[in-house]
Amino acid sequence: MNAAVTTELQTIGHWIGGKSVRGDSGRSGPVFNPATGEQTGEVTFASAEEIDRAVTTASDAYTTWRHYSLSKRGELFFRVYQLFDEHRDDLARALTAEHGKVLSDAHGEVQRGIEVIEYVCGIPELLKGAYSEQASSGIDVYSIRQPLGIVAGITPFNFPAMVPMWMWAPAIACGNTFILKPSEKDPSASILAAELLKEAGLPDGVFNVVQGDKIAVDAILQHPGIAAVSFVGSTPIARYVYETGTKAGKRVQALGGAKNHMIVLPDADIGMAADAAVSAGYGSAGERCMAVSVVVAVGDAADPLVDAIKSRLPAVKVGDGLDPTSEMGPLVTREHRDKVASYLESGPAQGATLVADGRETAPENGGFFLGVSLLDDVTPEMDAYRDEIFGPVLSIVRVSTYDEALRLVNQNQYGNGVALFTRDGGVARQFQFDVNVGMVGINVPIPVPVAYYSFGGWKNSLFGDRHIYGPEGIDFYTRTKAVTSRWPDPATSRVDLGFPQTR
Repeated sequence: MNAAVTTELQTIGHWIGGKSVRGDSGRSGPVFNPATGEQTGEVTFASAEEIDRAVTTASDAYTTWRHYSLSKRGELFFRVYQLFDEHRDDLARALTAEHGKVLSDAHGEVQRGIEVIEYVCGIPELLKGAYSEQASSGIDVYSIRQPLGIVAGITPFNFPAMVPMWMWAPAIACGNTFILKPSEKDPSASILAAELLKEAGLPDGVFNVVQGDKIAVDAILQHPGIAAVSFVGSTPIARYVYETGTKAGKRVQALGGAKNHMIVLPDADIGMAADAAVSAGYGSAGERCMAVSVVVAVGDAADPLVDAIKSRLPAVKVGDGLDPTSEMGPLVTREHRDKVASYLESGPAQGATLVADGRETAPENGGFFLGVSLLDDVTPEMDAYRDEIFGPVLSIVRVSTYDEALRLVNQNQYGNGVALFTRDGGVARQFQFDVNVGMVGINVPIPVPVAYYSFGGWKNSLFGDRHIYGPEGIDFYTRTKAVTSRWPDPATSRVDLGFPQTR
């Protein structure tokens, strides 16, 4: 335990069957305050046996929950929305305490999660099927959506409240029961969400939380009682989750990593583009799968754009997330901070120009801080370009033409998000048609879709065929059943071995 800790460590356990469960595996991990570097808690790690108990609990609850009418589910989610809205500040402070992001950013995360809760308040409309009267003589055909059963979510450290809401809100609203395995780095938000759901009236066992590491993940992926798994994280783990889960017969959506480009054309407003690059590159300390990590400066835009970005960096206030004057907080762990900082060594060694070195501007208070950093003259062969750095290191790649910029994006292994800054509507329209990326921003640096669309990338940024939340989220957590029905006069019944006709 860190010698600076003077208070008793908080123990974060599981939530199973509507109550807090300490856990009995004997395994646990530390939880830190990234702004100070001090250990503040200890999180219990679930065993395979504890995962099995959670599945049994969720299975028992499913028998009742799936029979809840759509109006009852919609009414309950209005209460859920109200409670989460009332407790925005509690959730945001829990995020800042364990993730480190500044409080304003934490509030933004909570807001984007609550928007998905708001979307599923309309679950009676979202689960409407289709009906065809007289599809054949005397025969009607209709389709209905039904839940899958027990589903699970495995979520990342960078959005410990929002990403779980993206999963459990549509999953539960569709009639499934849910098991959440949050990141072990910042687990407290998951327990606070469980308490709010219980207060809203969600039946015990419908929502469960199991803390843990790879042992818990593997137990979820291999458990025969779990029908589907949602995952958000790095690409290597997303691929593993997808392959392991589908091999076990599960439906899987696994959202992986990203290398989001922001292309700036010579006709763009350079000041606006620089503001966007700084905001999207360093917000949440760059720990966003939708962060801009590469600015592609086209032609004559390069020099003025780099100068404009550089001029804005000294004004970015880095500090404790609870300090209202802070604009960027620490990274989540000391190990991750050191890995991100290593690109400030490898970049120049491979030929990049170090314009701003965040190691020189990081607060010296024991926290996991790295200041805003800028690499210019980066090329696609460099580690700083190829790797998902996931920190406050922004790379500038200079190209001569729009076609070269488009080719750079399309050849990248990731296809999560991309942005184009221009004043030319024709070029913008052609770009959104040609670019091989799942989420596109036109003069919008972080194009995260609103809750009634769906979030997800292409290529190595997504494994599976459904994006998260929105209409595709409803599709993922349900399966369609087609019913063919007729009510004939028994007197007309006869044996007919021919293939059924639709006339």
